[in-house]
Amino acid sequence: MTVIAIVGPTAVGKSDLAVRLALALGAEIVSADSIQAYVGMDIGTAKPGMDERRGVPHHMIDVWQPDQEVSVVAFRDRARDAIREALDRGRPVIVVGGSWLYVQAILDEMDFPGTDPALRARLETELAEVGPQAMHQRLASLDPEAAAAILPTNGRRIVRALEVVELTGSFTARLPESRAWMTAAWIGLVSDRVMLDARITERVDLMWQQGLVAEVRALRERGIGRTARGALGYRQVLEAIEGEGDLEGARRATIDGTRKFARRQERRFRQDERIRWVVAGPDALDATLAHLR
Repeated sequence: MTVIAIVGPTAVGKSDLAVRLALALGAEIVSADSIQAYVGMDIGTAKPGMDERRGVPHHMIDVWQPDQEVSVVAFRDRARDAIREALDRGRPVIVVGGSWLYVQAILDEMDFPGTDPALRARLETELAEVGPQAMHQRLASLDPEAAAAILPTNGRRIVRALEVVELTGSFTARLPESRAWMTAAWIGLVSDRVMLDARITERVDLMWQQGLVAEVRALRERGIGRTARGALGYRQVLEAIEGEGDLEGARRATIDGTRKFARRQERRFRQDERIRWVVAGPDALDATLAHLR
């Protein structure tokens, strides 16, 4: 198999498994994490450092500046170029990420609905006035399935979903059946919920120790766009340093938000019957290789 997808909830260990698998297969890695693609957003995204990459080529990391707004289509096209180039070099490719939308956008053929600038501007104005929670409630009344797949704090995605609903009548109905752009083996990494919650807490605490607050302050000075501002951890810290809370509250909110996000990720991936599930831990590599064989 020349293309492999490794998916699953945040903090479950996807990056580590991807590196170990890449070393076993001589593969290259394409990240499907839209926030790791931003330069300088390192701590809050758990971006793998050079030592963690262990010499394995990683693509789609540090591609854009944090004040740039990058569409799913633009991300997809750049990622597909990286896949083609690696395959041309005779290297297998591992696509790794926790966002169903971005992984599927890369590996499946998806027809993304168009946009209406005036409608988008109106919805963004409403978002600024009433906040993402109220907009999410409106989306839930119009398209419950779409709302269930989007964090109530993710204003950018909520606005996009509401835009599509107004243009087409339904966001969910516009998501097509899976049609592969490129044949891939799909591996899902899963963990016991109690263990995963503990890993999330440890990860967020480590981010604070490593200097996430300082990282966010530096990004704010340089300029940070809507997409980057809305990322888990970054949004909570920004709200605290801009006077809408305290940093300890931001840490707790990041843990809580990440746990909820992980549950949404796993529920969404569980709907894809192509995925073969592997339990996170020391035997994950052997189990993955067994599935691939």
